[in-house]
Amino acid sequence: MIQKIIYNKVLKALEECVKRGDLGTTPPPDLALRHQVSQPKQEAHGDYASNIALMLSGPLRRKPREIGEVLAEELEKDPLFQKIDVAGPGFLNFFVSNAYWQDNLRVILDKAGDYGRLDVGRGQKVLVEYVSANPTGPLHVGHGRGAAIGDSLSRILSFAGFSVETEYYINDAGNQMDTLGKSVYLRYQEIFGKEVEFPKECYQGDYIKEIARGISAKHGDRFVDTPLEECLSLFTSIAVEEISSGIKEDLDRFNCRFDHWFSEKTLHESGYVDETIAELKRLGYVYEQDGALWFKATQFGDEKDRVIRRSNGVTTYFAADIAYHRNKLERGFNVLVDVWGADHHGYVPRLKAAIQALGCDKEALKVILVQLVNLLEGGEVKAMSTRAGEFVTLREVLDDVGKDAARFIFLTRRSDSHLDFDLEIARKKSQENPVYYVQYAHARLTSVFEKAKDKGIDVEKALNGGDLSKLDTREDIQLLKTLEAFPKQVESAAINSEPHLIAYYLTELASRLHGYYNKHRFITDDSPLTMARLCLAQGVRQVVKNGLGLLGVSAPERM
Repeated sequence: MIQKIIYNKVLKALEECVKRGDLGTTPPPDLALRHQVSQPKQEAHGDYASNIALMLSGPLRRKPREIGEVLAEELEKDPLFQKIDVAGPGFLNFFVSNAYWQDNLRVILDKAGDYGRLDVGRGQKVLVEYVSANPTGPLHVGHGRGAAIGDSLSRILSFAGFSVETEYYINDAGNQMDTLGKSVYLRYQEIFGKEVEFPKECYQGDYIKEIARGISAKHGDRFVDTPLEECLSLFTSIAVEEISSGIKEDLDRFNCRFDHWFSEKTLHESGYVDETIAELKRLGYVYEQDGALWFKATQFGDEKDRVIRRSNGVTTYFAADIAYHRNKLERGFNVLVDVWGADHHGYVPRLKAAIQALGCDKEALKVILVQLVNLLEGGEVKAMSTRAGEFVTLREVLDDVGKDAARFIFLTRRSDSHLDFDLEIARKKSQENPVYYVQYAHARLTSVFEKAKDKGIDVEKALNGGDLSKLDTREDIQLLKTLEAFPKQVESAAINSEPHLIAYYLTELASRLHGYYNKHRFITDDSPLTMARLCLAQGVRQVVKNGLGLLGVSAPERM
């Protein structure tokens, strides 16, 4: 990546200048390492800029511009640079030679599907746990956003050299499960004419009635006169199985596939939760007060200590979460990524405290908070209440706009920003629809190659031997620069857990491609120029495909 290359060349030039005595004295060695190479906001200021001259001014007791001019003279010997300006108070502005961007296109063509693949992860084991919606109802659009973020991040991390596994944590224990079973039982009673009072805390959705009808079809009136407490576990298990099956189907259709489905119930049934509490107690992080057991979360920076076993002997959800993350760590994962709804933000400090109590760095846990989705239809926001059964399911959205549009739109904003999902825009086959805009770039370039073949052009020869120095217009270089930036975007998305950066990047690349297409022809009367531009077309098409793949979105050849 050019940014890193320039960074290292600046350090090398400084070393040469110091060795010759051009700077008068030797600066502190660690100071230069902290210099930054960044992209100027204005194109006239070059491709990249370094602040090293400003940083060295104090220790060298020289004006920044003087230092900058010495370094620029040394750096201009390198053919990588077309020119170097010393600007303002002493910034080094680098104008990279066209040859570098052109040569990088050959790298793209050679690496093809592996272009952008990195080894920044160095094989670190990462477990990405995402969605993990309670099996008390079908997935809604909010879950869909978390699914798109979790799955795309997993793909990006893997592409960046991490060893990634994915997991869905099934919250199939606790009071919510009893409430689910009770909800189905009461609807079952209604089918056989029983008058029942349906509490507000029960699940109201039509899917509860469907599960009840399924039980009645299979078992008839067998449970009509059976008290709730005698058949609650049966109704609960049937409901959990049906809802979980539907969740798995929806996620599979959404292109999200998990390596593991982990049941919370197994933590309790195996005694692992009690074992974890005992371990924390042995380590000195648990105390008893008012008959309850408390975890010393404040010892690790949380605002207050947390109950892990109530005075009635029942363990809390937090106790199960500690046990679950202890299990993750014992499976050998170096990094634990949890994708949660933003309403769980207050839960982060206490779980990081638990991670530290278990002997790990709190940074081993990375929590991505996903803000709400406002689903718009005709300018109106659709109501969303899971308990009341008033929500739009992920399945309905997929039926309406399809997987690709849903996934891409979910990734057009930072995860911690609210997202307005406009169904009318998602349905459009036009530039207003962000995924259509990007996918059309791929399809458009595919049609270029079809036309080239129709004209008898040897496409393989073009891609293997085009004279890339022909790509010298302003638009050529802009496209080439954008292509070169792809690996850096992959690195940033992986390190910062921000898959939306890939969506941003693809939108910019598509915009440059469409602008280029409207101004230049790929197939011309000049054979060498045509060969070069077909190489450019293939480079853009390949990077669009690679990027869409990281988002779990298809790259269609026709639209």
